[in-house]
Amino acid sequence: MANTSATPLLDTIHLPADLRRLPEDKLQQVADELRRETIDAVSVTGGHLGAGLGVVELTVAIHAVFDTPRDRLIWDVGHQAYPHKILTGRRDRIRTLRQVNGLSGFTKRSESEYDPFGAAHSSTSISAGLGMAAARDLDGRDNNVICVIGDGSMSAGMAYEAMNNAGALGSRLIVILNDNDMSIAPPVGAMSAYLARLVSGGTYKNLRDFGKMLAKKLPRFFYDKARRTEEYARGFWTGGTLFEELGFYYIGPIDGHNLDHLLPVLKNVRDQADGPVLIHVVTQKGKGYEPAENAPDKYHGVVKFDVITGAQVKAKANAPSYTRIFAESLIKEARKDDKVVAITAAMPSGTGLDLFEQAFPQRLYDVGIAEQHAVTFAAGLASEGYKPFCAIYSTFLQRGYDQVVHDVAIQNLPVRFPIDRAGLVGADGATHAGSFDVAFLGCLPNMVVMAAADEAELVHMVATAAAYEGGPIAFRYPRGEGVGVEMPEVGVPLPIGKGRVLREGSNIALLSFGTRLAECLKAAEDLAALGLSATVADARFAKPLDEELVLKLAREHEVLLTIEEGSVGGFGSFVAQCLAEAGAFDSGLKFRSLVLPDVFLDQDKPEAMYAQAGLDAAGIVTKVLSVLGRDVVTGAKRA
Repeated sequence: MANTSATPLLDTIHLPADLRRLPEDKLQQVADELRRETIDAVSVTGGHLGAGLGVVELTVAIHAVFDTPRDRLIWDVGHQAYPHKILTGRRDRIRTLRQVNGLSGFTKRSESEYDPFGAAHSSTSISAGLGMAAARDLDGRDNNVICVIGDGSMSAGMAYEAMNNAGALGSRLIVILNDNDMSIAPPVGAMSAYLARLVSGGTYKNLRDFGKMLAKKLPRFFYDKARRTEEYARGFWTGGTLFEELGFYYIGPIDGHNLDHLLPVLKNVRDQADGPVLIHVVTQKGKGYEPAENAPDKYHGVVKFDVITGAQVKAKANAPSYTRIFAESLIKEARKDDKVVAITAAMPSGTGLDLFEQAFPQRLYDVGIAEQHAVTFAAGLASEGYKPFCAIYSTFLQRGYDQVVHDVAIQNLPVRFPIDRAGLVGADGATHAGSFDVAFLGCLPNMVVMAAADEAELVHMVATAAAYEGGPIAFRYPRGEGVGVEMPEVGVPLPIGKGRVLREGSNIALLSFGTRLAECLKAAEDLAALGLSATVADARFAKPLDEELVLKLAREHEVLLTIEEGSVGGFGSFVAQCLAEAGAFDSGLKFRSLVLPDVFLDQDKPEAMYAQAGLDAAGIVTKVLSVLGRDVVTGAKRA
């Protein structure tokens, strides 16, 4: 019976070894089928689409030419690796992407031997690849190491640090620059392809090496002239002078969607390379799917969508998102004060600052994927009297921590840090969870740390940060929609270091920091049904801590619980320190701190993750009953 599948060739490929047995004239069909399968899979699960579609031919070519997994293939960021996952034995699970117990949305070492290095933050591939190449050299092995890095990731200093080291070390390393946005140089058809094949081939390389050897016999003046002439000649055609100066042998640009161009170049590099090589490949985000080609920003990350129309299936919002509330509040502050400016590290839409840019195009700075630079750039603005809001996801702020310490906190500069994606983030999993910012910021002298309990509180915290001139100040808020509270017309600066009490009780005190406040209020209702009276308070500030409120709650209640969406070492630890210093435990106070578990949580729906962590209303009630020695089902005293 004839194969009537829409992907007949792809159906025969279970591992890259199967791909390598196919004749080269069949590889384009494989690529076409792989693109269709990627589109269909992501339409079911949601996830990153445009980047993966742009590297379909490149993925096929790499696995067809190189002996993976013996040859190490490292995908920078990892969200471009869905086609790679399909070709490497994971097609049967591709429709579990980013689901609970499913495939990760990024590369992950524990998932497959074809993922030699996990990546979800950008610009790490060359450093990791160089480390693998050095280990290979020490072991006396001869396998290849291939790093695929997108042009956006080349805006981060870490990539250049790695390239500089690679050029000095001289180890055989293949870096493929996937140029899909910056357009460093366009591929110029047949001539570009011909030149790429020429300079990657053995004949040119041998002549070049012979010329270098001959030139070294000449006086220094002639050697330098010859070297510069050769570099200029290739730089004229290719634009690769920068990479050559870093010690890489540059090839390109070549059309990343043309297998007739890709395959011979990759083979030449595989067979001829004896040092670091950079292959410049030009691709198009969303290639082969018209909606993604026409709107690459909207199809970078998608929810479920209709394959035919491209329409994304978005649930109707019950309340505005925290990100939007932040952006709109910042715009209001900027209208009142022309010293307010905003900074993003390549995430204008993710942080809501695309809205700020529309209102104030001259006061928005997108510094690229360069969080370290973003923080120190903000410090420079603050030192000159401006009010920079450096908006960075919690997980990405980790990358600029030294700058937060050295360039901001030590100098006590009033940089404002809006921290988006604080807490758990669902489908993006452990790599993007905002778990640690309270702990790593709260330990710094001069730092003020706030957390919004709801969207109205966020409005006030934006106003607080704008008004505060005493030093650095951070405020955190989660991904997703607000809780639907009544919104203030304008933000009002909060008194620094002061919390609030929302519900008065007598037995139990629940002290919340952040958006678990709604769950604390639900827990108080459930405890009341069991005959336990609970006070609910919102700390607002982890630093400076409202010690007066903390000690009052400790004096007047038998049990004090802190609840936060962060790791151990954060808000609860600050409260425990305060209680210990005041001798509050001497009176028999029962204190517990509810935090995220000390593990990296895999992807799931956020509400399921919080339930697993014991940070929902049921978990809070269970903890209270446990502390009191009561049955967690009936609430009765245990015998």
